[in-house]
Amino acid sequence: MADSSESFNMATSPSRGSRRGDLTSSPGRDLPPFEDESEGLLGDNGPEDEEEDGEELFGNQMEGDYRAIPELDRYEAEGLDEEDVSELSPGARARAEAAMNDRDKRMGMGRMPRGLLYDSEDEDDERPSKRRRRLAERAAEGAGAEGEDEEMIESIENLEDMKGHSVREWVSMAAPRLEIYHRFKNFLRTHVDEHGHNVFKERISDMCKENKESLLVNYEELASREHVLAYFLPEAPAEMLKIFDEAAKEVVLAMYPKYDRIAHEIHVRIGNLPLVEELRSLRQLHLNQLIRTSGVVTSCTGVLPQLGMVKYNCNKCNFILGPFFQSQNQEVKPGSCPECQSLGPFEINMEQTVYQNYQRITIQESPGKVAAGRLPRSKDAILLADLVDSCKPGDEIELTGIYHNNYDGSLNMANGFPVFATVILANHIMRKDERVAVAELTDEDVKAIVALSKDERIGERIFASIGPSIYGHEDIKRGLALALFGGESKNPGGKHKVRGDINVLMCGDPGTAKSQFLKYVEKVASRAVFTTGQGASAVGLTAYVQRHPVTREWTLEAGALVLADRGVCLIDEFDKMNDQDRTSIHEAMEQQSISISKAGIVTSLQARCTVIAAANPIGGRYDPSLTFSENVDLTEPIVSRFDILCVVRDTVDPVQDEMLARFVVGSHIKHHPSNKEGGMASLEEIVLPNSSDVPPIPQELLRKYIIYAKERVHPKLNQMDQDKVARIYSDLRKESMATGSIPITVRHIESMIRMAEAHARMHLRDYVQEDDVNMAIRVMLESFIDTQKFSVMRSMRKTFARYLAFRRDNNELLLFILKQLVAEQVSYQRNRYGVQQDVIEIPEKDLVDKARQINIHSLSAFYDSDLFLSNKFSHDAKKKLIMQQF
Repeated sequence: MADSSESFNMATSPSRGSRRGDLTSSPGRDLPPFEDESEGLLGDNGPEDEEEDGEELFGNQMEGDYRAIPELDRYEAEGLDEEDVSELSPGARARAEAAMNDRDKRMGMGRMPRGLLYDSEDEDDERPSKRRRRLAERAAEGAGAEGEDEEMIESIENLEDMKGHSVREWVSMAAPRLEIYHRFKNFLRTHVDEHGHNVFKERISDMCKENKESLLVNYEELASREHVLAYFLPEAPAEMLKIFDEAAKEVVLAMYPKYDRIAHEIHVRIGNLPLVEELRSLRQLHLNQLIRTSGVVTSCTGVLPQLGMVKYNCNKCNFILGPFFQSQNQEVKPGSCPECQSLGPFEINMEQTVYQNYQRITIQESPGKVAAGRLPRSKDAILLADLVDSCKPGDEIELTGIYHNNYDGSLNMANGFPVFATVILANHIMRKDERVAVAELTDEDVKAIVALSKDERIGERIFASIGPSIYGHEDIKRGLALALFGGESKNPGGKHKVRGDINVLMCGDPGTAKSQFLKYVEKVASRAVFTTGQGASAVGLTAYVQRHPVTREWTLEAGALVLADRGVCLIDEFDKMNDQDRTSIHEAMEQQSISISKAGIVTSLQARCTVIAAANPIGGRYDPSLTFSENVDLTEPIVSRFDILCVVRDTVDPVQDEMLARFVVGSHIKHHPSNKEGGMASLEEIVLPNSSDVPPIPQELLRKYIIYAKERVHPKLNQMDQDKVARIYSDLRKESMATGSIPITVRHIESMIRMAEAHARMHLRDYVQEDDVNMAIRVMLESFIDTQKFSVMRSMRKTFARYLAFRRDNNELLLFILKQLVAEQVSYQRNRYGVQQDVIEIPEKDLVDKARQINIHSLSAFYDSDLFLSNKFSHDAKKKLIMQQF
C-alpha cells in the first residue's frame, strides 16, 4: 500500500509513456515546474539526434510518430505493482488518503507540483489576485512573507513612493487601495491603548449598543500607528474615507454579523485633526482637503431627503434603468434606454430609489474671534446621514470636513466670469460646551480644584481673583463672581421654569472700569457674547427670520442672546439702547426664552444666559442726592429683572486716590513689554493692597474651577433658614415703599435664593447653609442701599447693620466708621475755616462710642493692623487722638 500512489500514476499513464523512458525510469524524480518538455525527447543520443528521433507534431511525417512499435508500447516492469488488490470501501479509502497526505507533509512534498497546473503568474497581463490578496492580508496581520515573492506586497516604503502620481491618483489605484484597506482594517483590529485595552473593540461595541453608524477615529492614534495613512488622509480625504468606511464595515460585521440590518453603512469620523483653520483663513489651497474649523451655528435647514442611488423607469417600455449613484456635484441621468433605445423621457422609480438624510447649516466665526471693525465670515456646511440634527442654531461647534467647491450658476451671472461656491462636507461635529466640560478638565485639574475648595477662605479668594488688574470695587467683584457661578434652575413637573442665572447691572460714573469688568468676564466665562447697546438692535439681540438665498425658504437666524445660550451675554452702554429694543429682552431675562412669530414661523428659542450690563447715568455722572430710578433712564420692569445692582461712584478720597494711582502705575510697569524678570519682585508689593491679605487664584485655574462647579455641583435648599429670608423681605418692602427708591418685588426673594445657591456652589457644597443665606442677604442689601439717596443711605445702614456686618472683618467696619468721622471733620473745617488742614485729628472717644454700637469693644488690634497704617492713620495713646496725614 505504501507505493500505491506511484502504481496509480503509472497505471493511468498513456500507452506511449514508455517512449520517454528517461522521464519515467527514475520513480523518485519529480517533473520540474514548467520545464521545457523538449529535453525529455532527446533520448540518450544527445542534441545532435534531435531532428531524427524527436516527435514531428506538424509536417508530412507526423503520422509516422504514431505507428505501432511493440517493443516500446508497453509498461516497464520496474516499479509496477501487479498484485491483485481488492476494491476499497469509502471509509478505508478516506483513511488511506489521509495517511498519504500525512506522509507527503512529512516529506515536504506538499500539494501537486505547480508546473502541472495552469498558473496565472506566467502571463504578464494578468496579475495574481487571490495570491496577492492572501499575501497582503498576511502582511497586514504582521506575518512574515518567508519563501514568498516579496514583490507582491506593498510595504511601507513603496506605499509612500507614489511613482510620480498625486496622492489622489495613487490611492485610487487598485494595489495601493488594497494595501490601505488591509492596513486600516488591521489598525482597527489590533490598536490598544497604554493599558492594553483594545480601543476599537469597545468603541464598536458602544456604537452597536446605541444603533449608530459613526465610528470615531482619533487622528493622533492613527498617526502614531499608521503614519502613511495619516499622511494620505488630509490630502485625498474623499477617496481615503471611502476605503476606511469599507474596512470599518467589514470589521463591524465580523464582530456583529447581522448589524447590516440596522446600519447599511458605517462612517468613519476623524477627530482631533491637529491643525485648526479659522473660517477667515480658508483659501484655494485647502480645496478638496480635510480641514478642521470652529464657529457658531447661525442657521440650519430642515432635514431633506437626498438621492443616494437612483433608478429610472422608461415611459415607453417600462424597463427599469439603473442604479445610478449620485455625486454631491451633479445629477447623473441616463442617456438612452438599453431595452428599447429610446432617449426618454424617464421617471424616477420612487420605490427602488435610495435616499439619504441631508441638512445644510451655516457656521459663522465666534463673536470673540472677529477682529474689531471686521464683518464675521460664514460658510455653509452639508450634514449627511446620521450627522443631521447634531447641532442647532446657537451651538458653538468644531467641524471636521472636506472643503469642497461646486459650480454655482447664480454667482457667475452676478460676476460675469466662472466662480465656484465653496461648501464644507461635514465628517465630524463636536459641540464646544461638551468639549469644555469633558475634555478640558484632566484628573490633575480635578484634584487641584477639590484641594482648592477645602481652603477656609475660598470665597474671599474667588472674590479677590475677579478682575485682579482692577483696583477696589469689592461689591462689583462679589456680584460678578456670584453671577459666574450662578444658581440652580428649577422646572417643577416640566411646566413652569424658574431661571437660575443671576443678572447684574453696573451703573455709575465714567472711568470706573465698568467696561473693563465686562471684557474680563468675556475672557473668563466659558461662553460669552459681547455686544453694545448702540450697536445692537432688537432682532440682533433676540432672533430674526430671513429667506434662504438658495432654497428660498424662510430660515431662523439666531441673535446674541440665543448665541449665548448656557453662557453669558454682556451688554455695554445699556442706557443707549432704544426703549423698543430694550423691551425685546424682557422675556429673555426672566423666562429665558425668545418667542418668534414672523413669516409663518411661530416658535420659541432658548436663551438660558446670564445678562451682565453696564450703563451710564443721565447727564454722565451719578447724583447721590437722587434715587436710582431718577439717575438712570431705565423702566421699572427692566430694573426689577436685575438681581444685583452695583452703583459705582467716583468719590474724592486723597488716600484712596493715591493708592489707586500707585496701583495703576505699578500695573503698567509690571506689564510693560520690555520689562525684565528681575524687576518683578518689588512690584508685587504694589499690587498687594488690591487683594487685601488674601492670595488670588491663578486665572486659568479659576476658569476651570467655575466650569467644574457649574457642571458637577447642584446645591439643594433643604437646610435653608426660611424665616430669615421672609423677615428681610418684609423689612425691605417697608423701606422701599417709604423711600420711593427701586421697587422690591417677589423676584428679589428668588434673587436671594439664587445668590445663596451660587455661594454654596462656590464652596462646592451640596446643600445651602446659613453662611450662604447670610452672604446673599448682605449682597442684596448692599445692592438696595447703594441705590438710595445719600440722606436715606446712612439711616438704612444702621437699620440693617447686623446683616451688613456678615463676613466683614471688624477692622474693615472700624475703618469704614473712622472714614465717616474723618469726612465729617473735613467738611466742618471747610465750612468753618474755608481750608482743609494737612492733618485731621479725631478724638479716640468718638470711634470707641461708634464701635460699641456694633458690639466691638477692643480697638488695639485695629490700631496695629496694616489696614489702619496703609490708610495713613496713626494713633497717639497719650493724647488719645487718631490722626490722618493728607
